[in-house]
Amino acid sequence: MDVQTIEPCCAPVLQEALSVDEAGQLAAAFKLLADPIRLRLLSLVANSPDGEACVCDLTAPLGRSQPTVSHHLSALTAAGLLEREQRGRWAYFRVAEPRVAVLRDALDLRGAGR
Repeated sequence: MDVQTIEPCCAPVLQEALSVDEAGQLAAAFKLLADPIRLRLLSLVANSPDGEACVCDLTAPLGRSQPTVSHHLSALTAAGLLEREQRGRWAYFRVAEPRVAVLRDALDLRGAGR
């Protein structure tokens, strides 16, 4: 899967027309998050104590194997939605707030229909 890193790009989609590049970047990010496992992973990491989670703590809530969870975490990290830190044998993840903010802000519907 070709995953682009999401760059700060645009005004909310209903307030201003997106350029071709902006639409492509946002579509790729939303496509990545359209997978229920990835969306749950992002949610689990964001709501973990201390705002970070070890891959070892994410397999049970998802009911998936460690390699499967690691694959999805790698895709989220490659897209810039998660940050990864290696601590000994385990990898810990936290939400990359600026990147997630780009997606949140793109969907800001306040002021839509002006």
